[in-house]
Amino acid sequence: MPEAPYDLLGGDATVRRLVDRFYDLMDSVPEHYVIRKLHPADLAGSREKLYLFLSGWLGGPQLYAEKFGHPMLRARHLPFAIGLAERDAWLACMKQAMSDCEIEAGLKMGLLDSLFKTADWMRNKEG
Repeated sequence: MPEAPYDLLGGDATVRRLVDRFYDLMDSVPEHYVIRKLHPADLAGSREKLYLFLSGWLGGPQLYAEKFGHPMLRARHLPFAIGLAERDAWLACMKQAMSDCEIEAGLKMGLLDSLFKTADWMRNKEG
């Protein structure tokens, strides 16, 4: 049986490091303001929820589902205007975070392909 991306990444510690780097970039890179402004001033809750979600999404422990139930991603994101700019900023931030965390190139590309599909599905406005 093939290893889950969660294990290939290095498990819990790497997922946490990836999420922390993602939010550090989102909070500090001006080009990512388009998504930063959709978040509360204190990013602690957002960091925790993405960590919990990614753990399960990557094939590790289903932490988000255990705590909050089914993720219902699209429904939970509907209150926020998400278009091409927001999708692309989110993906650019995650791509840089993966590079900074030295995620293996093949794994990174596969994950980014899957994340693109998910991020594109979140769009709820034109442009």
